[in-house]
Amino acid sequence: MLQILVIDDDLVMQMILKNTLQGQGYKVIVAKNGNEGISLAKKNLPALVICDWMMPDVDGLEVCRQLKLDQNLSSTIFILLTSKGAVEDKVQALDNGADDFLSKPIDKTELIASVRAGLRIYQLNQDLQVQKQLLEAELAEASEYIKSLLPTTLNGEVNILAEFIPSSQLGGDCYDFYWLDDDHLAIYLIDTSGHGVGSALLSISILNLLRSQSFGKEMFYEPSKIMTELNHAFQMKQHNGRYFTMWYGVFKRSQRKLTYANAGHPQGLLIARDHENPQIQELPSLDMPVGFFPDVEYTSAEISVPPDSRLYIFSDGIFEVTQENGKIWGVAKFFDLLKEKFAVDEEVNASLVLQQIRTETPTAKFDDDVSLLKIDFL
Repeated sequence: MLQILVIDDDLVMQMILKNTLQGQGYKVIVAKNGNEGISLAKKNLPALVICDWMMPDVDGLEVCRQLKLDQNLSSTIFILLTSKGAVEDKVQALDNGADDFLSKPIDKTELIASVRAGLRIYQLNQDLQVQKQLLEAELAEASEYIKSLLPTTLNGEVNILAEFIPSSQLGGDCYDFYWLDDDHLAIYLIDTSGHGVGSALLSISILNLLRSQSFGKEMFYEPSKIMTELNHAFQMKQHNGRYFTMWYGVFKRSQRKLTYANAGHPQGLLIARDHENPQIQELPSLDMPVGFFPDVEYTSAEISVPPDSRLYIFSDGIFEVTQENGKIWGVAKFFDLLKEKFAVDEEVNASLVLQQIRTETPTAKFDDDVSLLKIDFL
């Protein structure tokens, strides 16, 4: 049964409120001052509190403030008893968290109606919290499922370490890498627009389509043709306005050539592992994201990959983090960090990057999935 806590230093008012509410079938506990009321509220977690405003030591406003600050009592309905009738007094009470007022002398009919309304709101809040928890659990399960589909490592003449850190919201990152044959390695990373179930489903649809090689295996050797085919298959007007960015590359081992296409995705970063004179090359976006216009012809670029070099491919969630000043942490700082760690031969992973951002901005919010592929060409 839901409990009601009455807080009043007037013994007569205590009895009136208690007897009236018990007569309606409610379970009532009583406190004779503000300090006792706060203690009983934290112990019993009542659904509704009726509290006198004018009390010695701790008044009703302070009781309200303290209870609303307690996470376990934040949804408790707080009704303030007051003989004050000025508008500014009511504004002050609302600003401090009060949900309703009852004017003295108390009208029993109004009291009962206010309590019923308050308890209905409380029950609705409780139901919403349950639904919220269920939804969060389902989203977390969906994130883990997506994570389970993604590879983590590749070892051999090319070593790949992949990291995926899902955000609090269900996002749309996915990636894959595998040898097409003994000489060609395919690598791609996709980031769908938006958040939620729709973005995640689009991401998984693309992943499944690519893994099934529905376009024909020969197409997967040519990044620009893969982009063009995906653009035909996933126009945003057919997918609730969603589009995606993508980086797709094919490394030809025998010639140490990397052919890649980039559709609106963050630029990759290739670092030749010569610590005395490191060669750093950015691989910029070449075309617009996939899904905007059906007739886009995507292009590819080709670069040589020096021995003992490293390529970073990532989603924008790793650097598009809002700082306290409202500005984005940014890709420039991310590249500076990669170069700095490379210079001292220190490994970089997603956790280190996020830790660096949190060091600079403890309150930074990570609202997007983070994907990072570290590719070592031995």
